[in-house]
Amino acid sequence: MVIQVLDKKFQTYINAVTISEQIKKLAGQINNDYADKRPLFIAILNGSFMFASDLFKELSIEAEICFIKLASYKGTKSTGNVITSIGLDEQLKDRHVIIVEDIVDTGKTLHDFLPQLIDQQPASLKIAALLHKPDALKFPLTIDYLGFNVPNKFLLGYGLDYDGLGRNIKEIYQLVED
Repeated sequence: MVIQVLDKKFQTYINAVTISEQIKKLAGQINNDYADKRPLFIAILNGSFMFASDLFKELSIEAEICFIKLASYKGTKSTGNVITSIGLDEQLKDRHVIIVEDIVDTGKTLHDFLPQLIDQQPASLKIAALLHKPDALKFPLTIDYLGFNVPNKFLLGYGLDYDGLGRNIKEIYQLVED
């Protein structure tokens, strides 16, 4: 299916059922790995809110969640600058921390953010990302819980936006190149 958002056309790339099934698998891995650890999830806004919510609903372990806003996109391109809008209030010392990201493409956002977390001396620090663009990666990262590797194309839906629109779409769409 093809949809239009503002001046761009997008076609279905990952359907809602496939997304849901993969999130259940990731939650199962996290439930196993953190059975007795009560992790703190740090969801990065705005894009990760749907993934974080659905992942959190599938957890059977004791866990906490908080949110931080980091941004580096304008339109369909990364600005190259990471902007922090909402700070982190939680104490991380000796906590098991899992960062929840919607998508890792260049890796710059996490590359700039991780040292701030490491300075707080968490017991462990892992990354859960729904999507990863390996061909776009410029700052190597280890993604511990990964939903899907995707091509280096602009994606929309399931929390991902195009100039603020499209986050509410249940599926993930890919930009149609003209």
